[in-house]
Amino acid sequence: MQQSRTGSTDPARTDAGRHTRWSGRLVGLVAVLALVNFVVDSAVTAPLVVLPEMLDHFGTDQAAWLNATAMLAGVMWAPLLGKAADLHGRRRVLVLALLLSCAGALLCAVAPSLWLFVPGRVLQGAALATVFLSVAMVRGLCAPRIAMIVVGIVTSGSAVLNIASRFVIEDLAERFGFQILFLVSALVAAAMAVCVHRVLPEAPVRTPGRLDVGGALLLGGGLVGVLGYVSLGSDLGWLAPGPLALLVGGVGALARWFLVSSRKPDPLIDVRNLGGPLVLTLLVVFLAAGSYQSVLQLIPLIGDVSADQRLGYGLAGQGSVALLLAAPGLGVTLGGPSAGWLAARVGPARTLAGAIMLGTVVTVGMFAGVSRLPVALCCGFLLGVTVGALGTSGFNMAGSLAPPERQGIVSSLVMVMVSIGSVVLNFVGAAVLESTSVVVGGETANSATGVFGYIAIASAAFAAAAVLAVLLVRSGPRLSAVPRHSKES
Repeated sequence: MQQSRTGSTDPARTDAGRHTRWSGRLVGLVAVLALVNFVVDSAVTAPLVVLPEMLDHFGTDQAAWLNATAMLAGVMWAPLLGKAADLHGRRRVLVLALLLSCAGALLCAVAPSLWLFVPGRVLQGAALATVFLSVAMVRGLCAPRIAMIVVGIVTSGSAVLNIASRFVIEDLAERFGFQILFLVSALVAAAMAVCVHRVLPEAPVRTPGRLDVGGALLLGGGLVGVLGYVSLGSDLGWLAPGPLALLVGGVGALARWFLVSSRKPDPLIDVRNLGGPLVLTLLVVFLAAGSYQSVLQLIPLIGDVSADQRLGYGLAGQGSVALLLAAPGLGVTLGGPSAGWLAARVGPARTLAGAIMLGTVVTVGMFAGVSRLPVALCCGFLLGVTVGALGTSGFNMAGSLAPPERQGIVSSLVMVMVSIGSVVLNFVGAAVLESTSVVVGGETANSATGVFGYIAIASAAFAAAAVLAVLLVRSGPRLSAVPRHSKES
């Protein structure tokens, strides 16, 4: 790797132009990338706070179109932008992703109807790429041991901001309408694009070849079609023409992508040479990410139920349920950097396995947490630690298995698996709750059977991920430890 001009005089950058210890410049880079990841929350998840207002404004009850569109579009954008980053430069593509998100937010802010609002959400979905592009940049700018710590800070550091932003969003939406959220999101994305362009150096590593746009569209479109059916089918009807068309089109696109890619000399993803350890890592991320997302989805549901309703669970009236909702965010802030620090010492494979073990224990603990607030608070916080540690460890593990010129596309696969796992396990959990619901006082409520069955499924998925994580640790000693460089601190 060639030494970067921007870092040639920096004494902290002695390992082929990469940062090997902390310095003022590195702190600035980390701060910018952490704020860049805040764009994801403002674009993808923050609009849920004003979802009722958006439904009223557009006169629709199709919440799925407003809620899931950005995440599904992010799955489509991920492989395309990941591969483009390896070919044309990670900083350049990161700026592009931020500008696409900015344009989408502006379109959403001025959209008079769903016909313009939904395309705006599709453009906003490009913000999902900022997570894995930030990780790829870190691994290009930092030596391996310090990169693992920085990845944890970058991917988890904005969690506290995400919590605080919820209160600001609610206040602004009440005063100026939900459109102000999208204007703020556009402003944040534009500001971060400028910061990235001015502050971050471009990685000198490039992958020779051409961008397989056709393959990227087939893969991304196929994933969106299948996940769109899973996400939207419950609201629109599993046999409705729209969801069925998404399913058939998605399966067809994925089949076509696999057949075509297996014959191309330079495919978007060389599925024939992914390697066993990387496949194991992606499966672990899929199962664990889906499990913790489903449990996080369950927390507000049990928080709104009082034990006086005698459903066999419920936390309302036992204390501040707001703390229950904030606890995971605080845990994420701790779990990400801690996992990076630990991975630099014992290796990303063992750290990933440890995060999975913790998640399994915490999820099982929710059997008691659904009716006892102190237990729920502890489990919520530790689940947040698991979330931060899993994200950091998953990216670190995948990055350690990829050469420098493929960091973008491999990191994008981790993000894709997180999204797929979240959609699939959330749907499975929701289906369990719906099929076991009961009527109490004339209103439909989730039964204890459904809640405990929901937790059992999440625990089983975590346990399966734990088995795969153990296999990953045993797959080779080089995956379990990181050699200490003599110049690193």
